[in-house]
Amino acid sequence: MELINTKEYENSPEAVIVLAHGAGAPADSPFMQMLAESLQKYGVPSVRFEFPYMQKRRVDGKKRPPDRQPVLLEFFSDIVDQVRRDQGLDCRILVGGKSMGGRMASILASQRDGIDGVVCYGYPFHPPGKPDRWRTGHFPDIRCPVSIFQGTRDPFGKPHELEQQGEVLQAVQLHWLEGGDHDFRPLARQSWSQQDLVDEAARKTRGFVDAIGFGAGA
Repeated sequence: MELINTKEYENSPEAVIVLAHGAGAPADSPFMQMLAESLQKYGVPSVRFEFPYMQKRRVDGKKRPPDRQPVLLEFFSDIVDQVRRDQGLDCRILVGGKSMGGRMASILASQRDGIDGVVCYGYPFHPPGKPDRWRTGHFPDIRCPVSIFQGTRDPFGKPHELEQQGEVLQAVQLHWLEGGDHDFRPLARQSWSQQDLVDEAARKTRGFVDAIGFGAGA
């Protein structure tokens, strides 16, 4: 299984975030690359991988829907085990990702041990335009800290919509990125950029990592 962005990951870090891509873009998409670089800037090593359907797309160029959830979760779990073998028991392993990748990370953390934290970037709380179809039922089963970074304009879950999920998400640290859409792109009139919002998410991710004891402060 080929891992991406392993330079820092190979230096025996105290913590590593295993990042999964979204449904339609690969692990080296502009957003994923920006996120990984911002995390590294704040001293948070990350490693990326691609699910089987995205690996096939690289071979023949054909777009495919994501693999079925059991396949995604089994593959993700195998990656976590690989990182654990590579880094040893002293390294804390967090899982996370963009959109679907973050959702799979959170579901995985609700089903298995050996995961020390979950970080999601643009969580797909519900399909756009369908706020009655929530994807949050597994959150109470997660046994480690969870942090979610969400743009206030994200059609997959906006602030006023998430108010009705208060009890389900009471243990989740939810960070709103002002004006950001699903890819953390702000409105043109705002004085900050997508890079600024990604950096904000990365900086607060470092705070999340530090707060749960995954290394020295930044």
